[in-house]
Amino acid sequence: MTDAGTRTRSRLALLVAWLLVLAVAGWLLGRGLKVEEDLRRFLPTPRTPAQVLLVDELGEGPGSRVLLLALSGAEPEALAARSQAMRGALATYTEIALAANGDSGGLDAVPVHLRPYRYLLSPTLDTQPLDAAFLRDELEQRVQDLGSPAADLVEPLLASDPTLETLRLAERWQPANAPQRRHGVWFDRDGSQALLLVQTQAAGFDSAGQQAAVAAIQAAFRASAQDAPESDHARLEMSGPGAFAVAIRDRTEREMRWIGTADTIGLLLLLGLAYRRWSIPLLGALPLASGGLAGLGAVALLFDGVHGITIAFGFTLIGVAQDYPIHFFSHLRPGQSPRASVRALWPTLVTGVLSTCIAYATFLFSGVEGLKQLAVFTIAGLAVAAASTRWLLPRLVTPARRDPAHSLLLARLWRGVERLPRPRVALAVIAALALAVIAFAPGTFWQNDLSKLTPVPPADLARDAQLRAELGAPDVRFMLAMQGADAEAVLQASERLAPMLARLQEDGVLDGYDLAARYLPSVATQRARQAALPDTPELQRSLDTALLDLPFRGDAFAPFVEDVAIARAAEPLTANDLAGTPLELAVSGLLLQGPEHATALVSLTGLHDPAALAAAVAPAGAQLLDLKQASESLVAQWRVRLLAALAVAALLLAGTVWLALRAPRRVLRVLAPMALSTLLILAVLRVMGVELNLFHLVSLILAAGLGLDYALFFDHAGDDRDEQLRTLHAVIVCSLTTLLVFSLLALSSIPVLRAIGGTVALGVLFNFVLALLVARAPASRPAP
Repeated sequence: MTDAGTRTRSRLALLVAWLLVLAVAGWLLGRGLKVEEDLRRFLPTPRTPAQVLLVDELGEGPGSRVLLLALSGAEPEALAARSQAMRGALATYTEIALAANGDSGGLDAVPVHLRPYRYLLSPTLDTQPLDAAFLRDELEQRVQDLGSPAADLVEPLLASDPTLETLRLAERWQPANAPQRRHGVWFDRDGSQALLLVQTQAAGFDSAGQQAAVAAIQAAFRASAQDAPESDHARLEMSGPGAFAVAIRDRTEREMRWIGTADTIGLLLLLGLAYRRWSIPLLGALPLASGGLAGLGAVALLFDGVHGITIAFGFTLIGVAQDYPIHFFSHLRPGQSPRASVRALWPTLVTGVLSTCIAYATFLFSGVEGLKQLAVFTIAGLAVAAASTRWLLPRLVTPARRDPAHSLLLARLWRGVERLPRPRVALAVIAALALAVIAFAPGTFWQNDLSKLTPVPPADLARDAQLRAELGAPDVRFMLAMQGADAEAVLQASERLAPMLARLQEDGVLDGYDLAARYLPSVATQRARQAALPDTPELQRSLDTALLDLPFRGDAFAPFVEDVAIARAAEPLTANDLAGTPLELAVSGLLLQGPEHATALVSLTGLHDPAALAAAVAPAGAQLLDLKQASESLVAQWRVRLLAALAVAALLLAGTVWLALRAPRRVLRVLAPMALSTLLILAVLRVMGVELNLFHLVSLILAAGLGLDYALFFDHAGDDRDEQLRTLHAVIVCSLTTLLVFSLLALSSIPVLRAIGGTVALGVLFNFVLALLVARAPASRPAP
């Protein structure tokens, strides 16, 4: 067998082995990888009560589980029938915890197993004993009710509840600003849309769970059409955090598919045109794939799960790794083995890799788990991509048949660049102008409002606000909070606060309020009401006295006597006892229980004077929380940590370059383009009126890493004209491929993707031009 045949077989065996390892690694990760989507992983540890509440609500709070539904496009009677059919169907889906449409004003408002507790839950016994006089008045009223149109509602309750405490509770538990009820279900003010409120089992951050819940709602809507007349053209409209999350996920996946397709086609064409060898694009993808799988594996080993943002953003960040094989391919030339080519490049390549990894290593000390995952993913991915480019890729590549240094086009371009004056004073002037623009450009510098990062269209947000107003939803910005050791402590505090809130409502400070104690009194209050219940002999005597001369049999109210006996001996109700009932949604949204403390919330409606409310409730231990301010302070806290990490990264990066080059002028030539490019990016964004957010900052690190690589390789070329031309070829290909990827991201309608794409695309342009002008060295001999 010839040496050529042996080398071919060796290359083929290595290629098959490499692909097999990638396939096995991908299969193992696909089986065992736990992808999580809890946004709290990318938030710093909350410090204030408002921040704690915000983070809890963002992740698992009931507010994040609520979906608002509106049915329209048919007659009100048909919409009511569809609403009832949907409510019944949704009750059978495990993805849905609760569905409400207003049809709970009668017996359904108080589930059967809770009815014996009615006197413990109702405030009646706080002012009125259950004696003969009270029972006489109530029974006389029932005689009148049985002769009225309300007889059908009263008669089923009469034997077990002659005082109609069940209906009193149902009325008390109606939302303070509940929508109007038509044909037995909720409708909007115009009477043209039937409204439903759904609570999902999945937490708000679980987009997969929310997607399953949305699918269940759509299936229930389709099922409700089976018995509808042909003239029924009802439409379903969904709103709320879960619906938005599903829409955003679908929209992002659609955009990433076309962006990914365009990127792939563009990269293949660019690499094919640059190297004229079909194998180059395919072989160049191997280090990138190896780095991506290595990054995923490292995060999976070190953390409980891998966040979806880590995966998406991490693959974007290790896009830097695609430059490693490009530099290698551009420096291949006839007469030199691929191993010798990569060996000559390795010191420069490893300097760039170490610098970028050091920059991301600072995220490990940020105190934010999401950033730690991102750091591990990027460091592991870049290291493996560089190592595979150094030791594996050269064994697969055949010697080059053409040298980029012999390109007449590149030679003319390089001569044109050499004729340009060396920028010295101009750099200082440009830097000063950029700083002035950054400092004095009009408009807000930082973007602290998280809502502006959402890709949800403003019309959908406005519609969500309208549906919340129709359903009587409370203010989403302000609420009161009381903290205590357990649920009992905060429920008692809520009961003490209620009279004060009623006075403030009378004074016009607010229009309404709601608190958990309205539905679930404290155990102490339930015990006091329990003690006020008469025992069975006493109740029977009072009942016999009340029944004198009334048209009821003496034994007609035996179920009532039995219920009171059950209530006297029963354990007081707790929040856990309300699971699966209409009360669960109301109580769980206002009573948050942690392992070591509990928080009682008071939702507010129509708050006109926040300062007056805060001052009035402070002595009672209640605190007015501004969730908008809490979110902005949390973002500011995150930004401070990130900026501190960036400052440390800049120092470490400069130190790494110094250790590698050991010459002040060379170090300055390498670092100056990157620093000036960062200033120019910020200046352009400010001129365009862009408010900087956290994703701009992380993207600046990526742009700086790219610029450092460009400058390092121009410096590596030295004064050798052939090396300069090969480096120019490599950097042009690297710049074009990276510019293609991030320019397409900049066209996205998703604000986060747009911020990343626009920032890095600007960085590629500025870094390429400045590295070419500043970092290059003059040639000592002409090109052949």
